[in-house]
Amino acid sequence: MITLALSKGRIFDEALPMLAAAGIEVLEDPEKSRKLILPTNDPAVRVVLVRASDVPTYVQYGGADLGVTGKDTLIEHGAHGLYQPLDLQIAKCRVSVAVRADFDYAHAVKQGSRLKVATKYTSIARDFFATKGVHVDMIKLYGSMELAPLTGLADAIVDLVSTGNTLKANHLVEVERIMDISSHLVVNQAALKLKQVPLRRIIDAFASVIPSGQ
Repeated sequence: MITLALSKGRIFDEALPMLAAAGIEVLEDPEKSRKLILPTNDPAVRVVLVRASDVPTYVQYGGADLGVTGKDTLIEHGAHGLYQPLDLQIAKCRVSVAVRADFDYAHAVKQGSRLKVATKYTSIARDFFATKGVHVDMIKLYGSMELAPLTGLADAIVDLVSTGNTLKANHLVEVERIMDISSHLVVNQAALKLKQVPLRRIIDAFASVIPSGQ
């Protein structure tokens, strides 16, 4: 049995054509089913639905043989015990710094003052501000980042941005782009040895449908 870990939403939806290239079709809609383990048309392949941030953990410790997860999640998790054969170029977005529209970010950074930064991407944020020589007080949050600057909890947030519409709706502006993000295929290293043939078939199928030149 091959177990693939996916999270609901963009990653799941954009991974479906890649699964199709491997001849794999998920038989139930995760938005309608209450099941957390979904069957496929291949009795030897199943999909487990987990939180996006948990995908690397499931793969690392053998709860899944392979999974699809964002580069942001991989950086925060660390790559120990994970084989990362492919950047799938799906679920693209970016990690950016955003502040209230009336906050003078450029002045604050230039003066080298301490910034209060709210984020769940603490490793990415800490490394970014360290390279700029900016001292930061990190506040770890898991949801509704936009509230932090609006309530005075933080001066800035570091978060995923796709269209930027949520920032605009909350009177925030994107002031720096830290990195572009896409989703990667990760594979359990032990599974790759024990189940090499079926896993390699899936990896090769995924590779065949990644847009060229990416």
